[in-house]
Amino acid sequence: MVFGHNSNLKLGNITFHVQTEDRGETHALLDTTVYYRGRVLHRRTNNYFDLLPLNEDREQALKLRLEEQHRMVIEEIRSGALQLPIPPDPPAPPAIPPVAQSFTPEAPEPFSLETQTMHLTLVNAKTWLSGKHANLEIVLKDHNGNPMPDAEVKVELQGAELTNIYHGRTGAQGEAKIEFDLPRITGSEPALMIEAEKNGTRGQLRFALRAKPRVPSV
Repeated sequence: MVFGHNSNLKLGNITFHVQTEDRGETHALLDTTVYYRGRVLHRRTNNYFDLLPLNEDREQALKLRLEEQHRMVIEEIRSGALQLPIPPDPPAPPAIPPVAQSFTPEAPEPFSLETQTMHLTLVNAKTWLSGKHANLEIVLKDHNGNPMPDAEVKVELQGAELTNIYHGRTGAQGEAKIEFDLPRITGSEPALMIEAEKNGTRGQLRFALRAKPRVPSV
């Protein structure tokens, strides 16, 4: 299995997230998914049965093929050859003053669900939030400490004005990286919820957000 690619593509006021990954020799598929605000807009899958069984040369060919598929989808979006249906924004609720302009992550709360077969870890628990940009580095392992690839990962920011679910999938080492801009916070107890699932087994983590104190203007 080769490592995948994740890219943010901005066209005007719209930002797409393009993710391409290798599903492993068992499936022999290269899977490219285009997200908009956590929603799947397009998926493209191509097999690489012709490269099996993999060796050093064929792994290099597979890497180039994955990069080419990722680049092609991005170029088709840019050129307009790939038309993506943009979901309409939900009606804006009545204006509610935000609790604060910026937040900082606290230590993980006691709320944590990890089954006997799944261990979910946010590697950069202290640094995942920079300003208003979230960059989550997640690792998923089984009870023996072995990586769990090809697991679905979902992230939700509770207390946000609009509910968005951000998606990712773990790679060969059980790793997943999910990035997004922090939406407007209106709830009184905002928190980051991370959930992973594979073959009916789930793991969850919850991190509280603490509002930074305002600095009075002089």
